[in-house]
Amino acid sequence: MTKKEITEIKRRFTPSGCSITRICGCYVDGEKNKKTEFREAFLSLPEEDMFKYFDILRKNLSGTLGKNLMNLEFPLAAEGDGTPHDLLMKLHATRLEDDALLDTFYDHIIEHYDYAGNYLILLIHDAYDIPGRTSDGLDMEDASEEVYSYILCTICPVDLSKLGLSYNETQNTFSNRVRDWVVAMPDLGFLFPAFNDRSTDIHAALYYSKDGNDLHDVFIEQILGCTVPLPAGTQKESFQSIVTETLGDACSYETIRTIHENLNEMIEEAKDAPEPLMLDKYQVKSLLSRSGVEDAQLETFDQNFDETAGAHTTIYASNLVNTRTFEVQTPDVVIRVSPDRADLIETREIDGRRCLVIAIEGGVEVNGILVNADSGTDTQE
Repeated sequence: MTKKEITEIKRRFTPSGCSITRICGCYVDGEKNKKTEFREAFLSLPEEDMFKYFDILRKNLSGTLGKNLMNLEFPLAAEGDGTPHDLLMKLHATRLEDDALLDTFYDHIIEHYDYAGNYLILLIHDAYDIPGRTSDGLDMEDASEEVYSYILCTICPVDLSKLGLSYNETQNTFSNRVRDWVVAMPDLGFLFPAFNDRSTDIHAALYYSKDGNDLHDVFIEQILGCTVPLPAGTQKESFQSIVTETLGDACSYETIRTIHENLNEMIEEAKDAPEPLMLDKYQVKSLLSRSGVEDAQLETFDQNFDETAGAHTTIYASNLVNTRTFEVQTPDVVIRVSPDRADLIETREIDGRRCLVIAIEGGVEVNGILVNADSGTDTQE
């Protein structure tokens, strides 16, 4: 799913756009016991409750593609009878109206979701009458082409509210606040089927994780039956390892700076594209080649990439660099500059020592005090 397609579904979670048919939930305690379950027609809920649920549902579709949001595909071998995909298809087909299926699904989550505290499993079903679109992207509300029927599952921690004093209006006094159990924003969740090319795709799902570096691997494998993607942090670490191993002793400051400059340029050029920039093995190899890495060093690249990330892995370019800052770090010093001014830093040998040299343009401040950069002393009258 693209950013625009995700946003289109998020717009359903408003009073004016809502077409949610059903909401179901199961509250689970820290001992993995079902405390309560509920099943209701969503539009019959009190308006205040609806708004709270809207906040949770929108959060489940928020974040950065490739970091918090991951497009998952179901392997063909994982779509047979008795698979997690089969259970999702049945839940979807019955529009969450089969209580036995819901209980089976809840039990499946309770068995495989690793969480020490209390949590709430929420499920909704929605039927979205997809409006047609003109060639210039305008919706045609009276020209529906398809009804996109989907379920969205979200898992929210449930924690005790904080201790504190509260005002009792009836008694006109302050007293210790009564603590109650509060539903927090989602920890993880998924949308199924996916809304790819503005149409139903039963072979894919959109997955959400609050922590982009902890995707809950067991949940993805057991509840969805999908292959676990590389977390954002692991993608960056893998890229760094591949570059380091490929360059070897030729891993110089100038080469790394050029790689990062080229990456930032690629990201900038793709910023208006419907999907975030993703790089496969051959695109990463091309990036290194364009950044001055010699053919002799690239001879080991394919092996390094396959062993570190996997031959068929694609990685999000936005996970590899910080587009807002360029950082140079030594054991005792950290230097940060704007990526487009990384040329201000260079390496030189001075008096037999390898040094980082920073070109000075404009004034220099030390602890907020303007100093004379030419003499290294405070400016004198």
